[in-house]
Amino acid sequence: MEQLLWIVAQFDIKAVVDILLVSIIFFVVLKLIEGTQAVQLARGAVVLIVLVVILSNFLDLPALRWLFRQAAGALMVGIIVVFQPELRRALERLGRAGGLVDLRVREATASRVIAHVARACRQLAEQRHGALIILERSTGLQDFAETGVEMDSEVSADLLTTIFFPNTSLHDGAVIIREDRIVAAACVLPLTSMELADKHLGTRHRAAIGITEQTDALAVVVSEETGIISLAKNGRMVRRLDEARLRRLLQEEYRPLPERAIPTWLPTLWKKEARSEVGRQQSELRG
Repeated sequence: MEQLLWIVAQFDIKAVVDILLVSIIFFVVLKLIEGTQAVQLARGAVVLIVLVVILSNFLDLPALRWLFRQAAGALMVGIIVVFQPELRRALERLGRAGGLVDLRVREATASRVIAHVARACRQLAEQRHGALIILERSTGLQDFAETGVEMDSEVSADLLTTIFFPNTSLHDGAVIIREDRIVAAACVLPLTSMELADKHLGTRHRAAIGITEQTDALAVVVSEETGIISLAKNGRMVRRLDEARLRRLLQEEYRPLPERAIPTWLPTLWKKEARSEVGRQQSELRG
């Protein structure tokens, strides 16, 4: 008890503020990388650092301790390089004005993007032109964007339908959208290794499921063979959407709200669409 009271007596206002600021920094960093691919990298780095500290201090290994100290600078540079998309996103958030005005502007921008994507998918489906459109959310997709052709163009239905016209050089691949900009086209995405129930689903559908398994992105697919519009999220796909239903789902999912960065549950609308779609597919299989 006396030792506890002595420890408490050592704390003053300055020490409390110091600990509070450090805690806030760690909390903000963890929130920024939550739900992204950086979580696994951060977890591995923490485990490695803890193991090195334990081995060097408790086992008295001066060479290992010296190596770790010398590599600390290079490690910091490596962290900046690896976490570049997340750091860039965090700095962009800090640079924004914030508040209700900024939120309203971003909501209006998201609504405009959703309208253009839904209209483009309807036109592409009518013409039987295949398409794969990826909507970036909290997980950075810069690595995948670099596999395609950089565009940095404003999102519009006319541009999307032009990109996926069969005679263009950019139609065979994915379009990645970040906020209100088309970042790149003809991008290569990872394919899912999961066995799909519908054998008629092609490479575009496998890529849509694959990218949503690895990130929190949304993937919109238009089938070239059937003209069916599908939406993938978290490795799951809802099919046979029309323009109105696609717009409703995107409005539910692709919103610039803080909660969207932490996808821990499926909204009611998505569950309803998924259940109805599963029921339709089961009826078709039984038929």
